[in-house]
Amino acid sequence: MFLEFFYNLRARGVPVTTHTWLALVDALARGLHNNTLDGFYQVARCILIQSEAHYDDFDRVFAETFRGVQADARNLLSQLEEWLRDPKSLEHLDPELRAQLAAMDLEQLRRELLERLEQQKERHDGGNRWVGTGGTSPFGTGGMNPAGIRVGGGGSRSALAVADARRFREFRRDLVLDTRQIAAALRRLRRLTRDDGKLILDLGETIDATARNCGDIEVVMNPERHADVRLLLLLDVGGSMDPHAELVSRLFSAAHQGGGFKELRSYYFHNCVYQRVFADAAFTKPVSTAELLKTLDSKWTVVLVGDAYMHPGELTMSSGDWWESARGPSGLTWLARLADRFPRSAWLNPEPPSLWRSGTIAEIARVFPMFQLTLAGLDDMVRHLRRPALSSERRNRVATLARGR
Repeated sequence: MFLEFFYNLRARGVPVTTHTWLALVDALARGLHNNTLDGFYQVARCILIQSEAHYDDFDRVFAETFRGVQADARNLLSQLEEWLRDPKSLEHLDPELRAQLAAMDLEQLRRELLERLEQQKERHDGGNRWVGTGGTSPFGTGGMNPAGIRVGGGGSRSALAVADARRFREFRRDLVLDTRQIAAALRRLRRLTRDDGKLILDLGETIDATARNCGDIEVVMNPERHADVRLLLLLDVGGSMDPHAELVSRLFSAAHQGGGFKELRSYYFHNCVYQRVFADAAFTKPVSTAELLKTLDSKWTVVLVGDAYMHPGELTMSSGDWWESARGPSGLTWLARLADRFPRSAWLNPEPPSLWRSGTIAEIARVFPMFQLTLAGLDDMVRHLRRPALSSERRNRVATLARGR
């Protein structure tokens, strides 16, 4: 059964390793679960799950795997639970009788509870002996006995009930991000590929290479890592992006407060990048897009955030954008110039991928690799930006569009 649980977790996509599984087996051998299913649930989740993003999947697998473990116990208790529903209560209890009831010790209560469970055959309310509701019996729920043992009613929920509740659905990796999660994901951008430079001993890769080499030492030297990631963040605001304003605001805050980049610049645009972007969301502080292309080198990482949804003319017209009266390249050309200048570039879209297959979204997705603004999407984007691999078709299209053709 436990191995089935392990493989069910792996099938669900939960990254359970042999190391963590052996740690769980050791914990069970030490009795840390107190020999209960509830204890096993707590210990297993603590050891096996390394990220809250997998809590919901863990609960679903746990419920599916162990649902039958307590079936017999549930059948035995179902009748007792029926007896204890809708408890009736007494209005008062004589002080002298209360003192007598409080004098019973715990061991005596336990013995009498087991005896009465063997003898009782039906529901009972308001009495002083049977397991029931109300009354002065020391066993049941809703009664007046000060020294009783509560049976049913209230109490903590079982592990299966907790798992069925799926309290961690909001932590799933396909949901939108909060500021803390965004910052954690963006910090992974700092682990980009190494630049050429002085070679130093890479201890981690040396250990891995030696292990793969059956113990024969293999020294791995790599260029020194530097915190040299510079991020250009371009944010679409207004219009169809208004419903996503809070999410984009979180991304903006996370990038500035928790990204840890060597340099970060952020600018705003509406629908599409044209001849100018803006340093403020009110569009009062313009910055030349051509100047950005000229002054920022190709090692900058560029992330554009927007729904990519607009009138087709805004993307393809060449007679000037909405903010400029002078003639100039189309919006698609400006986007292609950004993609051509900065190989490490991507587009984050808050809309679901089901809407990306047509219209202006599809056209922009042919210029920039597009990822959804969720935790999983952000992780995918970071992996792409660390080692961008563009198809020859995309590179050729970008180069052609960048020349205004």
